[in-house]
Amino acid sequence: MNENEFYEAAEQTLEQIQDAIDDSGADIDYDEVGGILTLEFEDGSKIIFSKQPPLKQLWMAAKSGGFHFDYEPQDERWVCDSGDHEELFAMLSRLATEQAGEAIVLSAS
Repeated sequence: MNENEFYEAAEQTLEQIQDAIDDSGADIDYDEVGGILTLEFEDGSKIIFSKQPPLKQLWMAAKSGGFHFDYEPQDERWVCDSGDHEELFAMLSRLATEQAGEAIVLSAS
């Protein structure tokens, strides 16, 4: 994956996250500034996404910790580089549910 492909995949994913939040109806505010996407929950907790071009990764910081995702172009998805290699939207749904205190399902459209 070259740098342009990385930026394209990362930007598309950040847009998909925002669309998924809108589609879910969940009470999650979000803001993207300088390529950093911040999700804020009712209790003030946050999940923050940032692009890491040198590593070609997306990083996610949540209450439960920090996670790094590698892009799998054959499946067009981001997968956590540790643990059980959870897919980004599956992990985001799980962590958003934990932080919101209600069931939230977010998926790429």
